Amino acid sequence: MIILYDNVPHDIRLVTAWGYSCLVRRDDITLLFDTGGDWATLKGNMATLGIDPNEIDAVVLSHEHGDHIGGLLGFMRANDHAKVYLPASFSAGFKAKVTPLASQVVETVGPTVIAEGIVTTGVLGGRIPEQGLVLITSDGPVVITGCAHPGIDQMVAAAVQVTNADQVSLVMGGFHQGSANRSRIDEIIAALRDMNVQRVAPSHCTGDAARRAFETAYGDAYLPVGLGATVIE
Repeated sequence: MIILYDNVPHDIRLVTAWGYSCLVRRDDITLLFDTGGDWATLKGNMATLGIDPNEIDAVVLSHEHGDHIGGLLGFMRANDHAKVYLPASFSAGFKAKVTPLASQVVETVGPTVIAEGIVTTGVLGGRIPEQGLVLITSDGPVVITGCAHPGIDQMVAAAVQVTNADQVSLVMGGFHQGSANRSRIDEIIAALRDMNVQRVAPSHCTGDAARRAFETAYGDAYLPVGLGATVIE
């Protein structure tokens, strides 16, 4: 996994901006999870990292906020074959813009298989519906979240239910703890511990205080990621 768009700096060659996008590469499929806030920044970061937009087979969108979907239309104009997976709750107006550009638009509600060993959590939450991406590995699932508006603990719980796993290898992405107090952050850490989450790699909207708390709690199992970081499974 390579983080292509993030407001948390890591690789100084890349342009940071508020939002999130992560590339997942396997031998059989390359997919983009979220597209950041704008195509120009995403395209530039991809070019710096030597990533061709046309190598991407599918795009999975987490939720309908501009900092996660803003780069999609530009990307689709540069790639004429990728499928787009988005929650069925997305607005009709956005779907109407995407449909003519995508080879296929798949509207998701429950857990949806993207490829063998890759599935969504299903769409969670009420006011801001959101789905996460789950990569099934021999060490347990890897869970990638955009903002985790329904709660990072709820999204990990959904991934555990989908995979029937007894441990979670890694949780990465936005944990949405930027405005949370320390008590709430500690509750989240405890919940992830209870679900046997082995490693964490929070960025984007997690918040500096929460990231420090996770680092203290997880020690060497905390991955200090940000824009341009590569996480190998």
